[in-house]
Amino acid sequence: MPVPSAAFKQAVKKLNEKEKEAIILKAARRDAELYDLLAYELGEVTLEEVYEQTTDKLHELMMSTSGRYLGKALTKSLRKAVKEIARFKRITKDVRLEADLHLYLLRLIFDNFTGQFDSYYKSFYTATARLLLRTTQLITKNLHEDYHLEYKAELDNFLEQIHSRNKPLSFKLPATFEVE
Repeated sequence: MPVPSAAFKQAVKKLNEKEKEAIILKAARRDAELYDLLAYELGEVTLEEVYEQTTDKLHELMMSTSGRYLGKALTKSLRKAVKEIARFKRITKDVRLEADLHLYLLRLIFDNFTGQFDSYYKSFYTATARLLLRTTQLITKNLHEDYHLEYKAELDNFLEQIHSRNKPLSFKLPATFEVE
């Protein structure tokens, strides 16, 4: 991302309202994420609507996955879903709902695709374990301790299911979610 120079900022300040409006509309037509950010910032869509759109997209990404090697296709869908969550965070800056989206995605995986953990290809299993680790770190670092108790039971269940597979991981995954 380029950093605007002082001369650039001065040039923008010299523009009249009509010119600024034209530039913003032109940029919003070219960049879907910028459009979504502007729509959210200007109050055209609410936080709940953005959250709902993202959960729908995550559900559609994961549930419409198909392919010859389902484990590999699910790994690709999981990567796309994580990118959608990152996009949500860039637009809204809401860390709690970001954690909720991570948990929603984990629920989709553990409710529908745990059979793929036993596949010969372990990429989906590893990607899910990494998502689980990232989720626990996100909650621990960015959310108040009161929320830790709210998420503990569900995260412990997911961690138990991952550890019950006895498959090696290249990183350390905690046995339980630690509440301070």
